[in-house]
Amino acid sequence: MNARILLCFFAIMALIISCTPKVAPPSAETQPTTQKPPTPIEEGLSTCPKFSDAPYPDQTLEDYVLYRDFLKANDWATAFSYWKKVFAVAPAADGKRSTVFDDGIRFYEHFMTQTQDSNLVNRYIDTVFIFYDEMERCYPEGMFASSRKAFDLYYKYPNRASKFEVYNLFKKTVDKEGVKTADFILNPFTALLVDLYFENQIGMPEAQKYQQIVRDALANGLAKCKDKECERWRIVEQYVPSRLEAFETVRGFYDCNYYKTKYYQDFLDNPADCDVIRDVYTWLRWGGCAEGDPEFTALVNAANENCRVESTGPSTVANNCLQNNDYNCAIENFLKAASEEKDAVKKGKYLLLVSKIYYAHLKNFARARQYALQAAEANPNWGEPFILIGRLYASSGPLCGPGRGWDSQIVVWPAIDMWNRAKRVDASAAAEANKWIGRYSQYMPTVEDIFQRSLKEGDSFFVGCWIQESTTIRAAK
Repeated sequence: MNARILLCFFAIMALIISCTPKVAPPSAETQPTTQKPPTPIEEGLSTCPKFSDAPYPDQTLEDYVLYRDFLKANDWATAFSYWKKVFAVAPAADGKRSTVFDDGIRFYEHFMTQTQDSNLVNRYIDTVFIFYDEMERCYPEGMFASSRKAFDLYYKYPNRASKFEVYNLFKKTVDKEGVKTADFILNPFTALLVDLYFENQIGMPEAQKYQQIVRDALANGLAKCKDKECERWRIVEQYVPSRLEAFETVRGFYDCNYYKTKYYQDFLDNPADCDVIRDVYTWLRWGGCAEGDPEFTALVNAANENCRVESTGPSTVANNCLQNNDYNCAIENFLKAASEEKDAVKKGKYLLLVSKIYYAHLKNFARARQYALQAAEANPNWGEPFILIGRLYASSGPLCGPGRGWDSQIVVWPAIDMWNRAKRVDASAAAEANKWIGRYSQYMPTVEDIFQRSLKEGDSFFVGCWIQESTTIRAAK
């Protein structure tokens, strides 16, 4: 072992000894709620000390087996005593895996949960990140340590590094792995990609490049996954595409083919529905589709046949603005039309159009809800505004949580409240409301998730995020 490695490990061991609890806590480890990355097996052997490098290899291997067994039994004190012996002489284990480092991180994260001493907690955290740095040095070929470090910085220690620093850590892995990027990286990397673009910390070309890599990695993972790993990829599938929709608000970010692929089928399914025709036409125009494009021509023909409006005034101006993707102009004139309208049904429709623009094109859910509620107030016997609000809530999982799990699932509760409300005020909305209730009921928290939080079905619960609504706890069916 060379002098640099010896010095490095002596320094780590000194820190470990100084940060070792006086009495090992007896309680079991609290499991994290975020998706946990697996431990990889790298090809080749690490240059760091291995079992074969230890003064007594057989004894070190036996200590390794013992500490792993005690750890499985939640005997933290005994496990830690054996782990320290292994780490001192063979931190790289057999040279193919980072298990000893991983378990070191696990020990110190467990110790953090057993103390109220903030200074001690910070020392434990320092030790965790030393493990990551050494893991990366011992396994330089794979980017696993770097991405694990970024993962923990994002989910567990967000105040320890800036979003841009965490993004760049993830980006190192994405640049190297490309379409083979691991599933646990994609959700946080996508969230950072979107946030940093809209905070003007990265430019459009970079955002376009990495959103495509993320999509390709997701497609590759879903196509090649097997057994339980497919469940992790389905978690990513529920988050990434929805989060990347934020870029639809940026003109020129996605091309014509993107919008045709995503929206044109809606028109084929509803070829005479003027709302659908208008929305799909607007998306294709926003995406730069040429008017000679066959799909674009079909939309124009359908609009001329089914949706001609012989009127003047602000509603006509608003529709023209909407067709030209001038959303602020469209909102201004639909609101003007609503303020001048005496007929309650027409007034409600103008206000709901404003709500839909905020929802679909500007991705401003709070404003969309505001005008949907105004539409419902204008026409109290109309269920469609509440159908839309329910869809706003149900699609907020990626905004209010990681796309899967408690924070992303509880948004379904207020969504179902809105769909039930739509049925109460408007019998004609029942079929549509029941469709959405049936679709999303499976995504509510499980009975076990509710019980683990000392809650029970039927109780009142306040959903935060942008929703800010009291609702009723329900379990998935």
